[in-house]
Amino acid sequence: MAERVATAKGLAGVVVGTSRISDVGGETGTLVYRGFNVRELVPGTPYESIVHLLLFGEPPPEDPSQRIWGALAAARILPPALADAADALPVGKPPLEAMRTLLSMMGDGTYGYPPTLEEGYELIARLPVLLTRYLRRSRGEDPIDPRPGLGQVANYLAMLHGTDPDPAHVRALTGYFDLLADHGMNPSTFALTIGISTQTDLISGATAALSVLKGPLHGGAPSLVVQMLDAVGTSERAEAYVAEQLEHRRLLYGFGHRVYKVEDPRAVLLHQLARDVAAPARVQLAETVERCALEALHRARPGARIYTNVEYYSAVVLEAVGIPRECMTPTFALARTAGWVAHALEQAVDNRVIRPDVRYEGPASGRTWPRPRGAGDP
Repeated sequence: MAERVATAKGLAGVVVGTSRISDVGGETGTLVYRGFNVRELVPGTPYESIVHLLLFGEPPPEDPSQRIWGALAAARILPPALADAADALPVGKPPLEAMRTLLSMMGDGTYGYPPTLEEGYELIARLPVLLTRYLRRSRGEDPIDPRPGLGQVANYLAMLHGTDPDPAHVRALTGYFDLLADHGMNPSTFALTIGISTQTDLISGATAALSVLKGPLHGGAPSLVVQMLDAVGTSERAEAYVAEQLEHRRLLYGFGHRVYKVEDPRAVLLHQLARDVAAPARVQLAETVERCALEALHRARPGARIYTNVEYYSAVVLEAVGIPRECMTPTFALARTAGWVAHALEQAVDNRVIRPDVRYEGPASGRTWPRPRGAGDP
């Protein structure tokens, strides 16, 4: 039996394995994909090229990656049985819950262990097709088929809105997808990795990962940031709103991170993308609320290393490109599928089942049951 090692609550600071996919520098404010700092990649790198980098470890010979572009284009074509099953799903469910069911429908018995690249392409390519079909049916609209001439991000916008996507929107959302593609051993990726370690299939592992996103502490805050900005209304009300929230011990969404103790590089880049694509008044409001919130948080907790996190300006970018607030967490999942696939493939190469222990703090052995055994039998 392995020696027991005491750990921190929530596994804070615990290294559970090794990876060559991404490195999160909590003290340096960096995010590195396969040796490339994301500040060198965003904006301007097609999502297909980021997928190529995460899956193969090297940048593609061209942008966008033609290998990934072609593979995803082919995989976007839904098998008729899957399309029929998806279209039979009753409308009215929250998009994230519908997405979880749609993802489960992909597990038709053909997926096995170990996961394959082809299965990964299907996960990345088909999930936005299934989601947008459901969303359009929920609005009483006909589904929009993917276009072979559009990439992953542009297709998502086209299938969601039914119009030619605005190039500025594609550029901003591509930056978002690039920045959210992977982030070390985050909760959803950890859930997937645990699943793959048991030799389950990719769809089952991804369903576990997607289920984790329902909690607001991982991926669920952008819609809450939008609600917060709406509640503030104007820049003039920002300081009073922040003070009232803190006085009543209510959360200010979009601030603080478990890993980053300095500026989150993704938040910095998303701030710039927000300035590029969002209405100036909305950006000004977000910047004013951010300033007031950080000042108040630092006054309340002197010395605390609290900074704006990735979800704050994600909310502004997603809102600006027309993503409904109820679809913001599902959109996060669509971006993160690249990382999920990369980690699933990596885990399967050198697998060992992930099975930690827990320190028991209940009563010691030796208690006596209050009745003779069998006394309660009829």
